[in-house]
Amino acid sequence: MNSQQLRIWRDFVETGDELRALLASRLLAESDLSTADYSVLLALSEADGRRMRSSELADHVGWERSRLSHHLGRMESRGLVGREKCLTDSRGSEIVLIATGASLFRRASAPHLRAVQELFLDALDEDLLAKVDDVTRALRAHINSR
Repeated sequence: MNSQQLRIWRDFVETGDELRALLASRLLAESDLSTADYSVLLALSEADGRRMRSSELADHVGWERSRLSHHLGRMESRGLVGREKCLTDSRGSEIVLIATGASLFRRASAPHLRAVQELFLDALDEDLLAKVDDVTRALRAHINSR
């Protein structure tokens, strides 16, 4: 790796970290939701019947099952999600987005998307955004091919 490649790599990583930290800080300040909370609520809000098996939810958000289990326990104690018997398998349970969590997620989404607009999209014109899309697709394809 030459010095220019190393600089580009570090800039890429550090800028992504800073962007995620800024978005996380704003999300927490404006909605009292962590990015982890938001990821879980988003997945459940998009799921059929607003419910998922925990193993499916873990795969969807890209977490280890133990991490998800601990986080769901905290979210359940805050009244954001619930557990119900699985509709298709009486031995299992599903994580369900309940009314309180759905309401908080809806209220958090508008300010969160405004922050994404302000901190990410407003920095890029259409050509740069298309290039970011190209880079992201290339990276994802490369990673998925391994």
